Amino acid sequence: MKNFITLIILSITVQISGQSKYEKGMQKAFELLGQQKTTDASQLFERIAKAEENEWLPSYYVATIEILSSFGLKDAAILNAKLKKAQEFLDIAKSISPDNPEIIINQALLNTAYIAFDGQKYGMTLSGKNTTLYQKALQLAPNNPRVILSKAEWDIGTAKFFKQPITPYCKDVAKALKLFEQEKLPQFYPKGGKERAQQILKNCNEKS
Repeated sequence: MKNFITLIILSITVQISGQSKYEKGMQKAFELLGQQKTTDASQLFERIAKAEENEWLPSYYVATIEILSSFGLKDAAILNAKLKKAQEFLDIAKSISPDNPEIIINQALLNTAYIAFDGQKYGMTLSGKNTTLYQKALQLAPNNPRVILSKAEWDIGTAKFFKQPITPYCKDVAKALKLFEQEKLPQFYPKGGKERAQQILKNCNEKS
């Protein structure tokens, strides 16, 4: 038993020591996210982004945290500061990884944050841009479940606004959910969305 425990400790040590500085930093940032320490996680992702100029993921996650934390805000100055920072880091990510569907749908989510805050002010100018962004992302990655889900959710919101049926888009959510089940991704790659798809599909079924 003692030898077995020693072997486990040695294997963990080898695994940790084998990680690069980038990998260790990213792992720590995700641990902070898991502990709901979003500010600390964002700051660490930001430091990694500045140190690793060829990696798009740290900048992507800085932007994601800022975007998601902007929903529900009532203060325009705070919202604008968050989304301005998010846009800066999205632009960095784009410069490293052009035509990346994950970055494209994040740009659409950033636009949606503006629309959710003030639809009358931002809806007309940003809604059309979002439609174009989702179409582009879908062309680039037709089997990416986050792309399919994000577009479907946008389409459902648009359909509800114009009092149109949402059934066709619920089918897209079901397709995304199936693809989530099959997906295998590289380390640190965006992988969220499955639980969101399940909840949207549940709402679809309740309304059908």
